Amino acid sequence: MTFFSIFLILLSACGNGPPEAEVQSGSAGKIEELEVHFIDVGQGDATLVKCGGQSMLIDAGENDKGTLVQNYIRKQGVKKLDYLIVTHPDSDHCGGADVIITKYDVDTVIMPNYSKDTASYRDVVQALDYKHYQVTEPKVGDIYRLGDAKFTIIAPNKDDYGNEANNYSVGILLEHGGKKFVFTGDAEEEAERDIINNGIDLSADVLKAGHHGSRTASMGDFVSAVCPEYAVISCGEDNEYGHPHAATLNTFRSMGIKVFRTDEQGSLIACSDGSEITWNAPPSDTWKAGEPGLSGSNATVKQGSKGVTYILNTKTKKFHKPSCDSLPTENRDDSAQSREEVIAQGYTPCGRCNP
Repeated sequence: MTFFSIFLILLSACGNGPPEAEVQSGSAGKIEELEVHFIDVGQGDATLVKCGGQSMLIDAGENDKGTLVQNYIRKQGVKKLDYLIVTHPDSDHCGGADVIITKYDVDTVIMPNYSKDTASYRDVVQALDYKHYQVTEPKVGDIYRLGDAKFTIIAPNKDDYGNEANNYSVGILLEHGGKKFVFTGDAEEEAERDIINNGIDLSADVLKAGHHGSRTASMGDFVSAVCPEYAVISCGEDNEYGHPHAATLNTFRSMGIKVFRTDEQGSLIACSDGSEITWNAPPSDTWKAGEPGLSGSNATVKQGSKGVTYILNTKTKKFHKPSCDSLPTENRDDSAQSREEVIAQGYTPCGRCNP
């Protein structure tokens, strides 16, 4: 081999972007186990991901949850973080990050190019300054290694979502062998639509439900694109926002998706060996919405439904999208029929959601 050939090989191995994830298998073709810990931080988000001696934390809960998250990841044997992703500057996601940044060495901090003039966010910035950490802005399509796993940035897809902080959320697709997880922070309908359109295959086994199970996220088209077997909802018991909303539970149940939720089950752990995912608890079977006045019976779709397309108000003869924020709690019927079929029965479209 000539010197020039060797030079070309070395040159091709060099790059200026993030570390491309060429995931290597261990001995006998096996890969190291992946653990995904959906930490119960009440009404907020915090997820620890471990694989092959490397660790990543996605969000850190509210201001008063930083020490809780610190203690949780310490008990998991985490001594440093390879990645910290702060999905967006809302306090229920970034509030505890200042504690984590201060107490842990972090190799890479990923945050969107969007800020808020709040005490919680200022605390995060001050902690970053204290540790002299530089922030890596998310770029859709960038791939990072995490032991025998890898993750791809899938959001945000725009530089400008106005003042909609949720839509700037960093989203990732985490892959481990043949198993995949999707995380989208609090991304809502517009951002979910942009994720669908960015050309990345979103199909995955586990969806971390956006925005704590709010009706403003986990839209039908997005959930269909992911087509998960499982969904995880992180929210607080009896929270003031009514999460998870009935519309989201309807979407999941109509698609046959098994749901886990921290408000009922506490911290949840998914373990992947690359071909199978196991959990530390069975899925929830309550299908209970957090909205006042709604119980499991009228917050969910019919057991035999193959897929809800519209929610019908049998009294007003209006029909709605499952994500509409003015769904009926009485005189309700969940329909899997087409728009034309519903109209043929005498129903008219809701003026609010324009189904």
